[in-house]
Amino acid sequence: MADLSVNIGELQMKNPVMTASGTFGYGEEFSDFIDIARIGGIIVKGTTLHKREGNPYPRMAETPAGMLNAVGLQNKGVDYFVEHIYPRIKDIETNMIVNVSGSAIEDYVKTAETINALDKIPAIELNISCPNVKQGGMAFGVTAKGAEEVVKAVRAAYKKTLIVKLSPNVTDITEIARAVENGGADSVSLINTLLGMAIDAERRRPVLSTITGGMSGAAVKPIALRMVWQVAKAIKIPVIGLGGIMNWKDAVEFMLAGASAIQIGTANFIDPAVTIKVAEGINDYLDRHGYKSMKEIIGALEV
Repeated sequence: MADLSVNIGELQMKNPVMTASGTFGYGEEFSDFIDIARIGGIIVKGTTLHKREGNPYPRMAETPAGMLNAVGLQNKGVDYFVEHIYPRIKDIETNMIVNVSGSAIEDYVKTAETINALDKIPAIELNISCPNVKQGGMAFGVTAKGAEEVVKAVRAAYKKTLIVKLSPNVTDITEIARAVENGGADSVSLINTLLGMAIDAERRRPVLSTITGGMSGAAVKPIALRMVWQVAKAIKIPVIGLGGIMNWKDAVEFMLAGASAIQIGTANFIDPAVTIKVAEGINDYLDRHGYKSMKEIIGALEV
């Protein structure tokens, strides 16, 4: 059996398989199906400073080879997480990582500070695709200046592993990745969802209450793979790849493109055991090709 362990900054993982935020709840929901401790890292649903109700229904729609969502970061806020969720998940024997979202830099900083005090949370993933209410709703992550500014502020307040999730809805994702690296990120994860929409032709109305939403699933994989490859060449910090990973082969492709780890999202809705199957498939691939460790295939694409 090959050595599947990888490091993301100071974060040590038993294997490179992680779950994408918003697709795996708080981990507990999947414990009836699999041993969740076998996953390299679980990124829990988006957490904000204050309670959010999310967007009105309908807020999910199926698309060819994928789905749209406009859930709107529904959660009960970071204080509720600390008091009620953290005690339930802190002893799960894997890396429990919190996805942090906000609408102002101060929100990100305060949320990160609160989570920094939790001993059993070794990392956060910063979602900079949120609309910045002080700049007319433009997402922090669509400009290099905005991305670096929020990361630098959080870096000053947060002392553990800082992963920053990048939006694909930009002209040059490598520019954003470099800005995030300059701001002090330990790693980047990409891609977040692509902006899309669905229309009900019979009713002549949008399917989602918000008109547009985030597209994920198998259809986005070629775009995600290309962006991971570009970013991995542009920065020195580790890259975590996600976007349309449905099986072990997809995961291996992302690693060959330069990802040190991967996240599985939409596929969790289809098969609750997919994370374990992917980890086992990666191990089989390494064994078949005579590799002893994960490090041998990261960025090993021959071009």
